[in-house]
Amino acid sequence: MIEQIGIVGAGTMGNGIAQVCAAAGLPVVMTDISDAALTRGMSVVSNSLERLVNKQKMTDADRQAALARITTSTDTAKFSTCDLVIEAATENEDLKVKILKDLCAKLQPRALLATNTSSISITKLAAATDRPDRFIGLHFFNPVPLMALLELIRGLQTSDDTHAKAEAFAKRIGKVSITAKNSPGFAVNRILCPMINEAIFALQEGIATAEDLDAGMKLGCNHPIGPLALADMIGLDTMLSVMEVFYEGFNDPKYRPAPLLKEMVAAGHLGRKTGQGFYSYGK
Repeated sequence: MIEQIGIVGAGTMGNGIAQVCAAAGLPVVMTDISDAALTRGMSVVSNSLERLVNKQKMTDADRQAALARITTSTDTAKFSTCDLVIEAATENEDLKVKILKDLCAKLQPRALLATNTSSISITKLAAATDRPDRFIGLHFFNPVPLMALLELIRGLQTSDDTHAKAEAFAKRIGKVSITAKNSPGFAVNRILCPMINEAIFALQEGIATAEDLDAGMKLGCNHPIGPLALADMIGLDTMLSVMEVFYEGFNDPKYRPAPLLKEMVAAGHLGRKTGQGFYSYGK
């Protein structure tokens, strides 16, 4: 039974996961490398919950109770009582492996370990741990509090018991889960990211403006947001990392990252988080 959650990373994904877990009544320990990062993360959670109160989707008492369930620390030893620890660090394989290896010594033997990666091999990450049978991919979608889906990814070593507990956890926090096999991009990003990459190729080739490409997909395909605006929301550096994983993993030129995507990342135009991507955000 999963009763206490640990989260590595207080950034966009980490604080979003912390919010939904705490709002569902689960105690959460959230760590990051600095107090400043934790303060920023908690500020995002507080503001997000406040918006729910203002929309009358949550009472102020429930907001305060959710905030009280989140403990923050720069010390991962605080995970010693957690039943499930979710790594939600930057999409970088070497960093994730280092974090996961370090975590193993801090966790109780029966604890489950998970990663929020959107593209890196679950089997490979599991092999870096001392509990590959109790390791699983939990791919949340951004923004976590609003997106209903939780994609579960089984590595070669993931046990049926671990998968069943992950399904129960998804239901407990109000998410709908789907299960995907361990393959680059899993299920959703296998479809989504090449589509975004193709939109970048279309922009690069002058097929249409960014605004018209996005309007075409919104109005012609009923997408709630255009692919280029979505790329800016995801982060162009993250998009590039994912496409590079695809390109290497499948050894297929159809997954090559668009040269314009590489140029944007090289220029530091990463989307919303830097104030400039395919659109400007006034930062």
